Amino acid sequence: MPRKRPSERPDGKPGREDKSGAAGAPASEKSLEALRAEVDAVDDGILDLLDRRARTAKAIGKLKASDRASFYDPRREREIYERIEAANEGPLPGPSLRAIWREIMSASLALEQPAPIAYFGPPGTFTHQAARAKFGTSVGYLPERTIPEVFAAVENGRAQFGVVPIENSTEGPVNVTIDMLAETSLRVVGEAYLPIHLALLGRGPISAVRRVYSHAQALGQARRYLAANLPEAEVREAASTIAAVETAAVERGAAAIASELAAEGRDVEVLARRIQDSADNETRFFVVGREPVGRSGRDKTTMMVSIKDEVGALHSMLSAFRDRGVNLTSIHSRPSRRRAWDYVFFLDCEGHLEDENVKGVIATLESRMRHVQILGAYPAAAAAAD
Repeated sequence: MPRKRPSERPDGKPGREDKSGAAGAPASEKSLEALRAEVDAVDDGILDLLDRRARTAKAIGKLKASDRASFYDPRREREIYERIEAANEGPLPGPSLRAIWREIMSASLALEQPAPIAYFGPPGTFTHQAARAKFGTSVGYLPERTIPEVFAAVENGRAQFGVVPIENSTEGPVNVTIDMLAETSLRVVGEAYLPIHLALLGRGPISAVRRVYSHAQALGQARRYLAANLPEAEVREAASTIAAVETAAVERGAAAIASELAAEGRDVEVLARRIQDSADNETRFFVVGREPVGRSGRDKTTMMVSIKDEVGALHSMLSAFRDRGVNLTSIHSRPSRRRAWDYVFFLDCEGHLEDENVKGVIATLESRMRHVQILGAYPAAAAAAD
């Protein structure tokens, strides 16, 4: 039986004027069978439109391939989300619509057949969750053992993009990510925030735990919990939270700090929930790619600045942003690795490097500082705590 088409406007596009979902009696006066028939008819219409969208996405993919353009455009992604949320008349809330469209776009991206998305850690890590939140569940994913391996996968074309942690709200920056951004040609093309809820996972009661494994960042985020509840337990670093869980599953007296999701499919149980020291604990992630992205209207620019060894050098760097009215959102110092006690600064500011005021800041820094390296300009994401 052919699927019913949704109502159309005179221009042939789907119409939205019938807010009840069907003609005739109001939904509240219809039988269960009639309402289910309505849902089936609406589903048929949605499927027709999804088919149409998928065919259009494939055509776009062919054009991008011929132009050697990136399959993923974070600026376009933001435009779609903002347009859908602005047109929403309810009753679905904005976050629900965003989640639905993320999966629609993920399926479309998979049809265009790009290389997979690389991420740090085995499946089930927080970085894997962040990658899925950014790209959806339909695209292919490539887990890598280390952050440098994520960068290498994107650089050599085995992956289209990479997702790596850049900083945590309680533990600060992930230095290896900063170092890799400075050492490679990849650009930051997007960001994502993920609330971090930690759990203690193991095979027995908490009283039997003698060793606790996890990634260094997770251990730092549960420092107070460990001191209060497992003061005698030995704390050991693992390559990732999932590696810690796998150890806890086979080693007597061991437990791991990871997400509750990490317990699924593994021989461990949740011994304690929400053990992170801060209720607002969240991690920021970068999406890295080979090509820069254009302005979206609400952007950030990330750069590395090496100052001169002279009086007032730091003030001179900061005043470049103040004088142009550009807001600095993050600043971290890192050893330059050139000589002892020589530092560079890792900076985020509001705006895109194509904006005139940001251009002015960069020009001023280049005239005053030893070295300025632009690491990327990309659409700004809202922090989960906002």
